[in-house]
Amino acid sequence: MKRKKINVGIGFVTGRKNFKNVVKTYVDNWKESNLMNDETMALHLFVAYDLKYSNTKVGDYTITDEEILEMVDSAHYMSDTSIELEAQNLVKNKVLNNKEAKLVFGQGYGMKRNAILYLAMKLNMDYLIFLDDDEYPVATVKIGDTVFWKGQQVIATHMKYLHNSDITHGYHCGYVSPIPQIQWNSQLSEDDFKMFIESISNDIINWDSIKDKMDDGGVTYADLSIIDGEKCKEVPEINGMKFISGSNLGFNLKNSERLFPFYNPPGARGEDTFLSTCISDCDVTKIPCYAFHDGFSYYQSLLRGVLPIELKEITTQDGDVVKRFLKASIGWIRYKPLLIFITNHENYHEEINKIRENLTIVVPKLCDYFGNNDFKRILTELEFYNNHVEQHYKDFENTKLAWIKAMKSLKNH
Repeated sequence: MKRKKINVGIGFVTGRKNFKNVVKTYVDNWKESNLMNDETMALHLFVAYDLKYSNTKVGDYTITDEEILEMVDSAHYMSDTSIELEAQNLVKNKVLNNKEAKLVFGQGYGMKRNAILYLAMKLNMDYLIFLDDDEYPVATVKIGDTVFWKGQQVIATHMKYLHNSDITHGYHCGYVSPIPQIQWNSQLSEDDFKMFIESISNDIINWDSIKDKMDDGGVTYADLSIIDGEKCKEVPEINGMKFISGSNLGFNLKNSERLFPFYNPPGARGEDTFLSTCISDCDVTKIPCYAFHDGFSYYQSLLRGVLPIELKEITTQDGDVVKRFLKASIGWIRYKPLLIFITNHENYHEEINKIRENLTIVVPKLCDYFGNNDFKRILTELEFYNNHVEQHYKDFENTKLAWIKAMKSLKNH
């Protein structure tokens, strides 16, 4: 008797022109792992695209390559308009009200992830794997002074562990962090920068791990023992969180009660961090596969099989690196108040005051060091998001309640 097909979705929230090359690489990755030859499995593509991010057009995302189309069973494209229509359909059917629909499916990176997750559930996917358009299925390893590359069967590894997990989460290497290599001097000491990082980052990112990356020129190298060991492990709960990131991330969709929405405060990121606060009771498995994060778009040539023999250091001499670091810092500080409000509510005001005091000391030093007064915005953003933290917390809780309604509507459909 022929078994029913297992339907696997791969989801991208994208805004980059090289998207089609990334898709081809992952579909080839699926083929190379022999999953395509398994007639019980079907691959489906889910793409939520942003035309404004890098001034792209719809054609930059629509797959026309016959070779790719032959390997996927379906492809679904979500524009802002189509996501809005889906949301309004839920309002029309009295599943959600307008405010709830906006919380779950409105503007923002997290909301686009929600649209993919919802559509995957609606179309009866069994599993969904989120991949980023600047991450590639290859690991970079450093032995001595030599850089080696090792292919990673990302989709296949998620599939291996998802049937016994609610969530699977792989590793990341390459340019994981936008923090550049700093040369300490009288303007900015190591203690100053440590104070800054600990003020703006989340509970999982600690100074020791950041310093290790900086010592390696900003590059995170894969651990060969993880790749070759092929062992998974349960993601531990730390301060009420099971930390995951938004890509190289798999969901088992068979139990909607163990699915939670992404959320980020308006204009902030952190949608993966806030999801991490919801999944304490879920089986979250760390799986032995890496994705190479090309955070500065240095190595799109990897998609064409060109393997560099050394990786560039992230230095403050590059103006684009400084801009990216500033942007990331603002994104982090925008969600820091809500994260503290959720994970350390009793000591919230004490924690915010401490962060304010530390940033008041170190931000002027950053301005001087980088020759960029825009770093002062970090203090302004802290005050704004601190003043609105209770509203953002209500929005987060209401997003979760609205998501439950949307999931129930699919069950009753």
